[in-house]
Amino acid sequence: MTVTSTKRRSIFIFTTVSSAEIFPLEKILSKVYDYKEMLHNSTFCLVPRGRRLGSFRFLEALQIIDWNTAAVIGDERLLLQIPTTVRSIHQDKILSLRQQTQFLWEAYFSSVEKIVLTTLEIIQDRVFEHGSRSSLMWNSHPGGLFALPQYSGYLGDFPFYYATLGIKPYPKFTAVIHAVSPLVSQSQPILKLLVAVAKSQYCAQIIVLWNCDKPLPAKHRWPATSVPVIVIEGENKVMSSRFLPYETIVTDAVLSLDEDTVLSTTEVDFAFTVWQSFPERIVGYPARSHFWDSNKERWGYTSKWTNDYSMVLTGAAIYHRYYHYLYTNYLPTSLKGMVDQLANCEDILMNFLVSAVTKLPPIKVTQKKQYKETMMGQSSRASRWADPDHFAQRQTCMNKFASWFGAMPLVHSQMRLDPVLFKDQVSILRKKYRDIERL
Repeated sequence: MTVTSTKRRSIFIFTTVSSAEIFPLEKILSKVYDYKEMLHNSTFCLVPRGRRLGSFRFLEALQIIDWNTAAVIGDERLLLQIPTTVRSIHQDKILSLRQQTQFLWEAYFSSVEKIVLTTLEIIQDRVFEHGSRSSLMWNSHPGGLFALPQYSGYLGDFPFYYATLGIKPYPKFTAVIHAVSPLVSQSQPILKLLVAVAKSQYCAQIIVLWNCDKPLPAKHRWPATSVPVIVIEGENKVMSSRFLPYETIVTDAVLSLDEDTVLSTTEVDFAFTVWQSFPERIVGYPARSHFWDSNKERWGYTSKWTNDYSMVLTGAAIYHRYYHYLYTNYLPTSLKGMVDQLANCEDILMNFLVSAVTKLPPIKVTQKKQYKETMMGQSSRASRWADPDHFAQRQTCMNKFASWFGAMPLVHSQMRLDPVLFKDQVSILRKKYRDIERL
């Protein structure tokens, strides 16, 4: 990372990062050394002040970044003292500097697009100070570009700052059921799902997003529940409308559901308790994975049930409501337009977004043993799973998404969270979530 200083006699000493930009000095050193190898093997990298006027202006625009957490700053008149100074730095401090340098590089400097966007966003924060991001937002993960000030100026409204602030999310969730089929029978899966979710002790309200071409059903067609049920029409009846930041969502947590998802109240309760410990991630049931197809030289998508996964589909998943706002306002129209045109891949795009923000995988929780067979028994879902074009579209989506993000943000995991005593050979009465094993 090449950075020049606005202070006339100061010098930056950065810990090196794996993707560092190559300095002009390479032209000189490459005659004697392998400059890239030397850079990778170095613990610190000396960055003296520059001469070009543009470099000063660029750094001035980025002064909101706390360089003290990523670099050692010294006086260039004391150049000979630098070796002694850096040798005296403890290894824990060096690790901290490296981690912060890596974060700053990936968040703000890893591409020309990010450099320009970062500069413009900081300028905007300075012009409109009343709605600007705090220094903590800019200098801690995931960075200022993912913490949109238009959403909120309060750190507690963002899931990735809960641990820093020592707070917990609101202990209730809003269920959003995506409905695309007309309501013609009282035995349809959506009605059973609605009743099961409403019985959850953590459910605050249920929103039925009506993306069906048929008119809204009359109120008496919906079952009576102890929590409010709000039926709203989806905007333009497109897939991306399920991720709009609806004002009716008043809780931190959103339980996203497809209309034909089959879940019990117990499963919903357990998933929500898990999410409360991981509020920045997607937590849920049906998992999928990605892989690199070396023959085709492109990313592949698989729905095989294995111990490895990198996505949790939003047909039965819990996540923070901020991701609705980020999906709507951060992602480009081209990607959302592709999702809406195909009526597919919105769940993959949401997983890409959350993993790009958190740098972490989603979390899969215990699901009933018959889940696969039950879901495959649903006609609408079965037809999609059996359709080869469905998977071809999803693979095309993955490669399109990865291209826009600049890399593959999905992270593989083999972790599944189960209730205590879930499979232990003990009395069912000793188990808190008893119904999961019975199903």
